[in-house]
Amino acid sequence: MSIRNLFQNIGPGPIIAAAFIGPGTVMVCTLAGYQFGFSLIWGLLLSILATVVLQETAGRIGLATGKDLAQLLRSQTHSPLLKILQMILVLLAIVLGNTAYESGNITGAQLGLAVFWDSPTLSLGIGQIQSGNFLIGALAFFLLILGNFQVLERVLVGLVILMSMAFLFTAVLVQPDWTAVLNGFVPSLSVEQTTTLVALIGTTVVPYNLFLYASLVKNKWKSPAGIHWMRRDIVLSVLLGGLVSMAILIVGSVNKSEQIHSAQDIAMGLDLVFGSFGRYLMGFGLLAAGLTSSITAPLAAGLVICGIMGWNQQTHSVPMRLSIGLVVGMGLVFASLGIKPAELIALAQLANGLLLPLISGWLIWLANQKIWMKTHKNPAWVTLLSLSILLITIGLGLKSISAVLNLEIF
Repeated sequence: MSIRNLFQNIGPGPIIAAAFIGPGTVMVCTLAGYQFGFSLIWGLLLSILATVVLQETAGRIGLATGKDLAQLLRSQTHSPLLKILQMILVLLAIVLGNTAYESGNITGAQLGLAVFWDSPTLSLGIGQIQSGNFLIGALAFFLLILGNFQVLERVLVGLVILMSMAFLFTAVLVQPDWTAVLNGFVPSLSVEQTTTLVALIGTTVVPYNLFLYASLVKNKWKSPAGIHWMRRDIVLSVLLGGLVSMAILIVGSVNKSEQIHSAQDIAMGLDLVFGSFGRYLMGFGLLAAGLTSSITAPLAAGLVICGIMGWNQQTHSVPMRLSIGLVVGMGLVFASLGIKPAELIALAQLANGLLLPLISGWLIWLANQKIWMKTHKNPAWVTLLSLSILLITIGLGLKSISAVLNLEIF
């Protein structure tokens, strides 16, 4: 297998990396390093494994059936009432969840932009809008409606490469104790680390990415013959994304801020470590992370809405443009209400906690249906591994909900 042939068959995977390395990931990984050093790197490794397993399953379902997850949901015939109920729940969860993600993505990208340019706040009579938020939302919207999937892939792959270089280079500048970094891969967990561990895994294993990847792979490879390429694609991409997340955690471990509540705190703390150069690298990384995620969240929501409703899923179609515009527009509204980025990230975590266990369970059930998957159904060991991950997602979901709502579930 030549390097050229490998790169020709890489495409949808980096979009998934772009989707989960958003502002929430930057903030959570930075806080993990800032508060606990390298001791939770093993949690990132666990999240990478879970992401690879679930995303590979979603991609295999897409190629084996020729349908994405939303279309499969619509195709169910065993119980019309149950099907309608599932469709309504998934539509509500994806639209509301992705709106929460989108608002956090836009706000996070604006915080990265603020390192370079202090964008003005515009008064609209009945309220105010941050011009940086508006520009980022408008850019994401126009990239989505003006480009096809191939153009979007190239744009996102380019941004992911630049973002990865920014974060990885910053981690090298830090010159960490690599022995201590390696020790961080040995699992250990204290009570005060539990919430941070949940957040680390929750920002990597993202429910809407499962819908997004199943849709993109069936458009790229068309048939089950592409499953082996799909596996290389998602493994390499998620590993790259995981390395970037680890790099952000490493950089967070040397941050000199007295406290971290925003991107400005992260930037100021890095100024004390190696001057403005590191601040600009992190600012660009955060801007790229927010922009890439602000493109993928409405794209995934549009594919789910149109797939469930049986509408055209091409980005130039009217239903897709309206669906994308709905999520971007609602994300801009939330981002302009003066809600703090941390609160928007918490809202996204709540949506993640509710949606991930449900979708993971349904995904595992689908992958074991011979009528759909034929010879590509889960082998027994994959099912066992997937069920273990499902139990983890249930625990994470309960913990996320309890943390956001201040409940004492466990």
